[in-house]
Amino acid sequence: MSGLPKPSAEAIYYEDDKLYVCLASFPLTRGHSVAVWKDNVKDLNLLSRQDYDHLMERVEQARKALMKTLNLQKVYLLYLDEAQHVHWHLVPRYKEKGYTVLNHQAQELESFDLAGRIKENWV
Repeated sequence: MSGLPKPSAEAIYYEDDKLYVCLASFPLTRGHSVAVWKDNVKDLNLLSRQDYDHLMERVEQARKALMKTLNLQKVYLLYLDEAQHVHWHLVPRYKEKGYTVLNHQAQELESFDLAGRIKENWV
């Protein structure tokens, strides 16, 4: 199972036997989500091609669901390997441009209502 702490079930809006996608526990922007590989895999290059494709298909579905739910034109995809566990951050970009979204102060997620709305738009 994942080396990352599993979030509240209320935050999860997609899950299968290989991964889950959820609202980030400490989001940078509204809708900031994380796609987390369940097995303890340290880097993307260690996934099989089939697993990598599965992960990226779910990341793309999450991106589309976020864009539709939040009426956005851009969601940044960030792969940061400091945690040494395969996961992607999906960070919605609102009216700002560039990397300034990464300078936002993360605050603990308090409401899980958005997860249900994103789940409704999952294709």
